[in-house]
Order: sequence, then C-alpha cells, then structure tokens
Amino acid sequence: MFGTMMDNKPLSPSSAEPDPPQTTDDKSVVWGRAPSLVQAERSSAVASGQTGAGAATPASPTTTGARRKSPLRDFFVGPDGIYAVPRWLIYLAIAFVVFQLEVWLLASLRPHLSDLSGRMMIELSMMLAAILPSFVMARIEDRPFGDFGLPARRAFGRNFWVGTLWGIVSLSVLMLALRGAGAFELGALELHGASIWKFAAYYAVLFLLTAFFEDFLMRGYSQWVLSRGMNFWPAAALLSFAFGYIHGGNPGEAKTGLVAAGLIGFFLCLTLRRTGDLWWAVGFHMAWDWGESFLYSVPDSGQVLPGHLLNSSVHGPDWLTGGSVGPEGSYLVFVVIGALWVLFDRVYPEVKYGANDVTRTLSSS
Repeated sequence: MFGTMMDNKPLSPSSAEPDPPQTTDDKSVVWGRAPSLVQAERSSAVASGQTGAGAATPASPTTTGARRKSPLRDFFVGPDGIYAVPRWLIYLAIAFVVFQLEVWLLASLRPHLSDLSGRMMIELSMMLAAILPSFVMARIEDRPFGDFGLPARRAFGRNFWVGTLWGIVSLSVLMLALRGAGAFELGALELHGASIWKFAAYYAVLFLLTAFFEDFLMRGYSQWVLSRGMNFWPAAALLSFAFGYIHGGNPGEAKTGLVAAGLIGFFLCLTLRRTGDLWWAVGFHMAWDWGESFLYSVPDSGQVLPGHLLNSSVHGPDWLTGGSVGPEGSYLVFVVIGALWVLFDRVYPEVKYGANDVTRTLSSS
C-alpha cells in the first residue's frame, strides 16, 4: 500500500556529493575523489620541474599499485573516496565512545539523582551521543551540520509545531477509535494542581530529547550518508527496520509493537523526504510519546511511566488494545499509519530532501 504512494523520484544529481576541485598541490583526498596514481606522479613531476625529455619516467602503475595496494584500504576506499557504509561505521564508533564516556560520568552522579532526574540525564546523554559525532563528520566532510536534518535556522519553527499538531491529533484519533470499540476508558485524574503542569513540562522535555536521539540516530546522519551509497528509500527501509528492532529491548514489547514502530519510523522518513529536514518528525515523535505516556496515560512501547495524568484502563483482546505494548500494539495503529501516509502524501507532494546540496552546487557553478 505504501509503495504505490511513495515518490519514486531519485534525489537530484546535485544532491550527490560534489567532486572537490582538483589542484596541482592538493593533498591526498580521502573523503572526496582522489586523483589517480598516474595523475599524482605527473603532478609531482610538474611541481619539481622534471618535465620534457629529461623528466624521469614514472614507475609502472602495475608494480607501484601492487606495492601500495591494501585489502583494508580497498574495503574502505573506492575511486570516489571512502564508501558510505565505512563512513557510517566511523560515525557509530564515535557515538559509542561518546556514550561510554557519558555512562562513566553518570555513574558518579547517579547516587545524587532522583529517578526522574536520572531518566532525564540518560535521555540527554543518548541524544548527545547521537548528535555530537555528526559535528565531527560535518567537519571531515566539509559541509554544514544542518545538511544532516537539523538546520539551526529552522529550529522549533513551523515544521516542528505542525508536526506536533499532527502527532497529538493522530494519537487522539487512535484513542477515540479504541474508546468507540469499548477498549479504552479515560478514568479519573491521577494528578492535581501544580503537579499537572510539572509533569506535563517534564515529559515534554523528556520526549523531546527522546525524539532528537531516535530521529537523528536513525534519520539524521545515518540516513544522509547511507542515501549516498544505496539511495534514499533503500536506506530508509534498512534504518526503519533497525528502528523497530531496537524497540525489542523495551519491557512489555511485542512483535506487533515492533512492526508498528518500524512503520512509524518509515513514515517519518517520508516526512524528512518531503519537508527537507527532521523538525516535523521531531515534533510528531515528541507529541505522540507525550500523548501516550502523560495525556492518555497508557503504555508507550511497553512502558508505563510514573506521573501520568489519568487513571486510564483498557479492556478487550490484545490485538485491539495492544496489551502490554499500549496503543502501538493495537491492529488499529496500522490503519492510522496508513491514513497518515496517504494524507501526508497529499499535503506535502514536493520532494525537498537534498535541496541544500542543489543550492550549494548552483552557487558554486
């Protein structure tokens, strides 16, 4: 069903990484297009003045290549520089190191943190571990960080708030359908007075951090670099599968919930493709999680968090209610995801992902 409405337009040729300008004194290029061996030797001869009849005959490419060839280099580096997958692995390796350092720091702070503060610090550390390495990659690849999906000039702008609205409305439609089927009851208030605003704000910030972490890890630099190696939609499918899979570590999760998480991740790839950045997806993701855990007070990916607003309850078979997974485990969520895809496809018909590369190419030509 999704494939018929998926735009099949490839990214514009200019969205591929542009070849860096070649100069006679250029360094050995690793991240861009490296000069051939013969070109490098000719450039060296020109620089040293050894041209004409007296110039030394360059070594045979066959013998020189055999001397310099390395299986490890062949795995990482091709004619156009380092392959996309090794670059992605470098990003993940840096992220792993950053996260381990943060875990070490958190271990010393944990005795002084409450459960709520500790949860917030964990989400913050995971967000930083996903985002900080991309600044290193941006420097190495000589492009702005904003190309990876979170341009600062659009921070918390229209896309974010429209995505937030779509997130809370779509979840409310799902909960209303469950209510109409007799599977969901709101119940009485669990919180009163200032506690309502305290926990509402706490979970808004918590799930904003969660959205930054998950969306950037799976649809930020990862999506950008893998799109260079396998095009946008194959990369989106791979990363969305991974997005669903990693939710399997949550307590109370089930197969239906994993499939739903993967499909929601795939839908968020569509929002990236059509809006040009991740701000819409971040707003949607934050609002959906906030609505489940706080507003409607139901399990979110198998977890029931403290400080929820209502004493809600669900009744009926797991295929309808989602059981321990929550609404994401209900079969009705697939209807909502399908409706979201169709509606978003109509409202946002234009492909905008990669527009920064187009602008950069035109301005330099």
